[in-house]
Amino acid sequence: MESLNPTQRRIHQAAFRLFAEKGTAQVNILDLAQEAGVARGTIYSNIESMEGLFESVASHLAGEMHERIKKSFDSLEDPAQRLANGIRLFIRRAHEDSQWGAFIHKFAMSNTSLREMFTSQATTDLLNGLSSGRYRFQQAQLLSVMTLVTSSVLGSIFLVLEGHRTWRESGSDTAELLLRALGVPPEEARALATNELPALPTLD
Repeated sequence: MESLNPTQRRIHQAAFRLFAEKGTAQVNILDLAQEAGVARGTIYSNIESMEGLFESVASHLAGEMHERIKKSFDSLEDPAQRLANGIRLFIRRAHEDSQWGAFIHKFAMSNTSLREMFTSQATTDLLNGLSSGRYRFQQAQLLSVMTLVTSSVLGSIFLVLEGHRTWRESGSDTAELLLRALGVPPEEARALATNELPALPTLD
C-alpha cells in the first residue's frame, strides 16, 4: 500500500467519508476541503484528480482489509472454516464501521481493487477446497462461485446496514448457506458458520 503523509491521510479519510455518503459524482473539491479542514489549494497540491483520489482510497481500503483477513488465517488450514470466517469478518466490520460498510456496498462490484479484496484470498481457498474434496463444484464454475460469494456478502452487508438483520444472524446464515451450496454437509456447515469468530487482526 502506498505511504501517505499526514495531510494526504487527512484528505483520504475525508474523501472516504464523502464517497461513502454521497457516491463519487456528487463530491467536489470544495466539499473535500471542508470535510478535511484544509484549504482548496492544499487539495489541488495533493491530488491529481477526483477519479485518481477515489481509486487510491479504494485501493488502500482493499489492501488493508485483504492483509487483515489474510493475517487472521495464519493458523487456520480448513478452507471451509476460512471461508466461513472471512464472510463473517466482512459482515461484522460493516456493522462496526457503517461508513466502511456503505463504501464497500456502493463500490465493490464496480471497482477492481475492491473486487480483488473479496476474490484473491477466496479464490485460493476455493481451489484448495476443491482439490482436497472439501467442496464439490466444477472448476469451470469458479467464476460463478466467486460471484455467488461476493454478491451474497454484499447483500448481507446491506441487510445489516439497513437494520433488517444483526451481523451475527446475517453472517452465520450467509456462511452456512454458501458452505452448503459448495457441498459441505448441513450440520457441519452450521457449526462452521457459528463458531466463535476471532478478532480481526490489526496491521503492524
